Amino acid sequence: MARTTDGEEPPVPQKLLAAATRLFAEQGYDRTSVQEIVEAAGVTKGALYHYFGSKEDLLQEVYGRMLRLQQQRLDAFADAEEPVQARLRAAAADVVVTTIDNLADAHIFFRSMHHLSPEKHQQVRAERRHYHERFRALVEEGQRTGVFSTATPADLVVDYHFGSVHHLSTWYRPAGELTKQQVADHLADLLMRALRP
Repeated sequence: MARTTDGEEPPVPQKLLAAATRLFAEQGYDRTSVQEIVEAAGVTKGALYHYFGSKEDLLQEVYGRMLRLQQQRLDAFADAEEPVQARLRAAAADVVVTTIDNLADAHIFFRSMHHLSPEKHQQVRAERRHYHERFRALVEEGQRTGVFSTATPADLVVDYHFGSVHHLSTWYRPAGELTKQQVADHLADLLMRALRP
């Protein structure tokens, strides 16, 4: 387990998440046991159950931490004192970059989401819906003020962009021709062109 930049041992929850993320990505959620996770993290089963309660809770947190980061960043872009075009483009590019930065998390989640209980599945969907609604509000603001075209409903515009984002884990490779920022810029520009009046 890697140490933090100041040489300290990472906190137990961080160790468990790092081990679970690696194992879920390599083996799949359903083929990874709690025992393998705690051995890889160098902690006891008691520690896992203390911090997460279950393997399912770990899966939910793998995605939850990325979604919380993206929500925090989207809120900052949406609340900025800039024209709506600049705010939407920044948010559209940022969600691509943060997804690529957390590609294993995204891949694990979309591949394993069906393992969540109906209650946890609903919680995650509610968090994602909140994010999408905040993003859609930027599109609607631009449409309402005449900056963006109203030819396509805002919901479809949002689905179009996030369909591309959710598909990243199936094809993007860090060693490929395009950097994460180039991919982010291309997808954000496609979105902005689709909204041009």
